[in-house]
Amino acid sequence: MNLNPKIAAVTERIRKRSSTGRRAYLQKIDTAAAAGPNRTSMSCSNLAHGIAACGSTQKALLSANIAPNIGIVTAFNDMLSAHQPYEPYPHLIRRTAADAGAVAQVAGGVPAMCDGITQGREGMDLSLFSRDVIAMSTAIALSHDMFDAVLCLGICDKIVPGMLIGALSFGHLPAVFVPAGPMLSGLSNREKAKVREAYAAAEIGRSELIAAESAAYHSPGTCTFYGTANSNQMLMEFMGLQLPGGSFVNPKTELREALTAAAVRQVLILTRLGSRYPPLGRVIDEAAIVNGIIGLLATGGSTNHTIHLVAIARAAGISIDWSDFAELSQVIPLLARVYPNGEADVNHFHTAGGLGFLIGELLDAGLLQREVNTILGHGLDRFTVAPTLTGGSVEWRESGRQPGDRSIIRKVHEPFQEQGGLQLVAGNIGRAIVKVSAVEQQHRAIEAPARVFASQADFAAAFAGKAIDQDLVAVVPYQGPRANGMPELHKLTPYLGVLQNRGRKVALLTDGRMSGASGKVLAAIQVTPEAANHGLIGRIRDGDMIRIDASEGVLEVAADLAGRQPTASGPRAQTQGMGRELFEAFRNTAGSAEEGASIFQEETLTPKQLGEVA
Repeated sequence: MNLNPKIAAVTERIRKRSSTGRRAYLQKIDTAAAAGPNRTSMSCSNLAHGIAACGSTQKALLSANIAPNIGIVTAFNDMLSAHQPYEPYPHLIRRTAADAGAVAQVAGGVPAMCDGITQGREGMDLSLFSRDVIAMSTAIALSHDMFDAVLCLGICDKIVPGMLIGALSFGHLPAVFVPAGPMLSGLSNREKAKVREAYAAAEIGRSELIAAESAAYHSPGTCTFYGTANSNQMLMEFMGLQLPGGSFVNPKTELREALTAAAVRQVLILTRLGSRYPPLGRVIDEAAIVNGIIGLLATGGSTNHTIHLVAIARAAGISIDWSDFAELSQVIPLLARVYPNGEADVNHFHTAGGLGFLIGELLDAGLLQREVNTILGHGLDRFTVAPTLTGGSVEWRESGRQPGDRSIIRKVHEPFQEQGGLQLVAGNIGRAIVKVSAVEQQHRAIEAPARVFASQADFAAAFAGKAIDQDLVAVVPYQGPRANGMPELHKLTPYLGVLQNRGRKVALLTDGRMSGASGKVLAAIQVTPEAANHGLIGRIRDGDMIRIDASEGVLEVAADLAGRQPTASGPRAQTQGMGRELFEAFRNTAGSAEEGASIFQEETLTPKQLGEVA
């Protein structure tokens, strides 16, 4: 089927908007590709340092420049369940590369912090900025110019976007992302949410809460709800950077190990010494970015990616904004129900047909761009398959064209809702994102008085003191990237859920984040401009009537905010301690959420300027 005209028009608009930056980016990576890497051009001392720890066979191969060298960038640590399975990966990768006559070296590690651990704590103020630190760490790892290709071992919230941004600085190299998979299903996400609400309502104690949480998060692997980590995996498949069907294969299984070995063999094909050469910077183009947005909308993925995808696109010389998301959402139906958008977790989603089914369904309906570059070659139809293990090796078979469970995954002609899972709202307060896929229709619009809180803790204290039991829009300003690093505000979710369960009309309005676990309460988040950058959300006061309508795209306050002074000069939260003092430069320079909330605000050199620099 022909591509939907709206998708074609948005893609073309992005191409025109990005033409100067994209040309400059492609010239940069083409220049780098022509220059190397060529290890034999290094001084003998430089090369000796780079191969000193290798065995004699590897030294001979790298000295002669006759075999490709894979740079491994890893986010392994053994505290975080999602990244603990990566510990044996370098050994497997080196062994597989050696069997193919190649070399693999761990180029470097990147930090990996967990939002689940830091929720509501001081460390969360570093979370979003960790993405840009990861990007810089990835660049440092690859800066030795010893490598012909990259394998990125990362899976969770900021790690995959950060690695991709960093790797795009070395976009002349082929890159493949290697997942580790989700933990097995434990306590259902819905039951876990009920326990959290019961605790917030003081109906149970801490011992019952920790027992439920430990039953949900119980083993190595990613969390099983469809948050940012698992949305990352979806994006890597929709954008052609990860082997198809491998995102949600559980850790420490034969198939998981075979997929990792297959990723090694695949990246070797893609080097200049292999049979094909699609560098990362040409796989990630305007069409691939649009396909990522479509995947996000069709699956009801994480709101964090309305920030991350903007930053990723910019790293490839491409300019997108929230209007692009909004226009695509008009034609992309919601085809998945995975918690917090439904009862199922990602294991159930995978069993019901998963990403291979969804990609095939969207391609057949003309709702996804087929003609793109991928790590498997040209054409996204190569990603409508699922992996199986045959004789110890991976084989891919066509995914079925019927969903395995219609309560989890649907065909285009019978969607869960006609439009995508994310909506843009705008008005005299600014622009914000609403995740509607988990919000029931009767809760998608509200007109209620504002109650302004300086922090999540202030809201929790007011709730505990029974000071709030009314219809309200909880306004939490000064939570943006320039104020305190834009933490997620999940501590609010159970309390707001309790009020909604009591029949109150409630919503959240903030310039902070809520992420992929955004739940059943209407939340207009990531407001831009943020309060710390003269945004009008910082001038809202108690009692102001606020209207949020996700269906109509409205975000308004019935007050003259322009004539007011801000309610506060900044957040109560300290910017010292827990490492926050080290990130003052980040807070001072970060762009808005709609600009990717990144510290990388460099001006793109024009092709002419690049020529002059060269």
